[in-house]
Amino acid sequence: MFQTRLNEAAQRVEAHLSHVMAPMGDLPVVQAMRYASAGGKRLRAFLVLESARLHHIPEAQAIWPATAIEAIHAYSLVHDDLPCMDDDDLRRGLPTVHVKWDECTAVLAGDALHTLGFECAAHPECHPDPSVRAELTLTLARAAGGQGMVLGQALDIAAETAANPLTLDEITRLQAGKTGALFAWSATAGAVMAMADTAPLKRYAADLGLAFQIADDILDIEGDAAKVGKAVGKDADAGKATFVSLLGLEGAKNRARVLIEDACDALAPYGGDAETLRDAARFVISRDS
Repeated sequence: MFQTRLNEAAQRVEAHLSHVMAPMGDLPVVQAMRYASAGGKRLRAFLVLESARLHHIPEAQAIWPATAIEAIHAYSLVHDDLPCMDDDDLRRGLPTVHVKWDECTAVLAGDALHTLGFECAAHPECHPDPSVRAELTLTLARAAGGQGMVLGQALDIAAETAANPLTLDEITRLQAGKTGALFAWSATAGAVMAMADTAPLKRYAADLGLAFQIADDILDIEGDAAKVGKAVGKDADAGKATFVSLLGLEGAKNRARVLIEDACDALAPYGGDAETLRDAARFVISRDS
């Protein structure tokens, strides 16, 4: 059931991304936008759609914030892959945008995807109440910016040249921004649209996001580059402090399992209606890419 819903969500978001980018023409920067936003698991979009379903929000509305988060996520990957950041040549098994085009096109494509995310969140078809659209847009800006994802990325870069490796608490704070902030926005979007309590889904997303990052750290050690779709072993080669380096491989796996149990427990107020979200949490630590 979960994999079917995840695949269906991915297809619907893919189609909607094509729809919103159709009027943009076919200049190289737009080609790069389409290329960068294609593929992937679409887990963040899935969380938006599932949280909307839990709160009886029509999918015709929920598809807009689902598309918004995927545009923001795609922008972050394009910029993360740049030579001045992580300097990666592969993403999802394909050449990264700056390799396929050039660095200028990659920067501009990322910028355009970034702004497209806010356009989708603020779109009139997203919600009939302007205050709800404003709340979605405001919280997305906070989750993606200097209080969230960008902060986490900045802390990660700073750690590469720090005199001492990060502590476990410091890595947890870093990843709460770099990975967790967008997960939290995604998981609570439906509650925001319904003007309902976001607390249970915030707790769920906090544990889910941290477990997701631990799983990434594990994949960097155990993963197959062909399945992961990018180079593995980079963190270890760079001597970066990760959950695996601090907790050990088995300790990191145990920590991820506990986090997923806690994430599932946080969904208790929704009963059986949230079973697909529980399956999503279990998927996070069982994936191979």
